[in-house]
Amino acid sequence: MAAFNYNTAAELFPAAIRKKKRAGFAYRRFDTAAAAVQFAIEQLPADSLNGAYLQVEEARFDQSGIRSLYESEAFPLERRVVVEEPAAAADADQDAA
Repeated sequence: MAAFNYNTAAELFPAAIRKKKRAGFAYRRFDTAAAAVQFAIEQLPADSLNGAYLQVEEARFDQSGIRSLYESEAFPLERRVVVEEPAAAADADQDAA
């Protein structure tokens, strides 16, 4: 991936076509692309992220592009820690035995 400036202002747009009358979120502007990416991945429901896009200067990023920016080693913000479900952890312990 080419160098990406996470400090540039960004805009997050909802999907253009919605089956529901009420969108999960509306247009939002962020001071930094990093904050927009973090919001999209960590706070938007999956169905709201599907079809949404992020615009940073002249570049547009769809759901997979947003996820790539979030998972990049260059992402400057702390990522949300994913907590493993207790049942999944118990299954893993049983498999190890």
